[in-house]
Order: sequence, then C-alpha cells, then structure tokens
Amino acid sequence: MAVSMTEAAIQRVVSVRKRRQTPEAILRVGVRGGGCSGLEYYVDLVPEPQPKDKIFEFEGPDGKMVLAVDRKSYLFLNGSELDFKKGMMRSGFEFTNPIASRSCSCGDSFSM
Repeated sequence: MAVSMTEAAIQRVVSVRKRRQTPEAILRVGVRGGGCSGLEYYVDLVPEPQPKDKIFEFEGPDGKMVLAVDRKSYLFLNGSELDFKKGMMRSGFEFTNPIASRSCSCGDSFSM
C-alpha cells in the first residue's frame, strides 16, 4: 500500500512552498508519541528526504510533488490519505488512517 494525498493537500503544499520561496522542498510526514490519544501526526517541509525514507510522488500543478515518510512512521501510516480542510473554525492537514482504532476530536492524534 501507500500514503496518498488529495488534490487539496497537494495544492496547499504548493502554496506554502511558493510563499516560503522553497519550490523544491518536499513534504515529510510522520508519527511520534504524544497527543491526547497516544500518537500524533506531524507534517513538515524539508529540503531533502532521509536515506531510508519511503518516497511517494504526486503530480501537482507545478510539477512533481514529493512526500517522504520515515520507515517507523510508515508502519502507522500505510494506507492513509492526507487531505487539507479549510473551515471557519479550523483549517489544516487531516489524515484518514484506516488502521487507527481511535482518534481525538481535533484529529491530530490517534491510537492503534
């Protein structure tokens, strides 16, 4: 399986890269301990992937969009989809994770 991104998520990353003037930056996502459910997601723009990262490529409006996931996080993110939601109260990246048994109301953390 893989980690996928919606068109809205790709558009948001492209927008942030333009604003930061880092058009070649890649999106790095992962999981770490924390949050109210035990594990929390993180999203960051980085200049390059780490040597053992799993790499996924998507076609964006300005060319290739690269997503990197470290090996340990991939065990928790396999099959997940990254989306970007924009709302009146809260906007941000959201994961749809089929292997999470429970997530908190804010969507930033989950448990297995």
